[in-house]
Amino acid sequence: MIFKRIGVGRPYPDHGLSSRAWAKIPPRQIRLDQLVTTQETLHLGTLLAEDSTFYGDLFAHVVEWRGDYYLETGVHRALRAALQQRHVLHARVYSAED
Repeated sequence: MIFKRIGVGRPYPDHGLSSRAWAKIPPRQIRLDQLVTTQETLHLGTLLAEDSTFYGDLFAHVVEWRGDYYLETGVHRALRAALQQRHVLHARVYSAED
């Protein structure tokens, strides 16, 4: 199993974080099998692209809410990590409140 669960959409409340706010959160390692995805499909071209993080944050964005870790951005990075036999992903984790 790669992910804890495949989700559809974001069940947590809108956090309103900007790119600048995300950048202030220090990255940490999180296990892939703890993550719940927020999208059920991916684009193969993005998965295989060597420069897929060139224009964005180098780290995935994860929202911790009600005991689960939701992978908001970075599903392609996470899947790439799994294909490379890695069990962890470096991500910025934001703890959301109800």
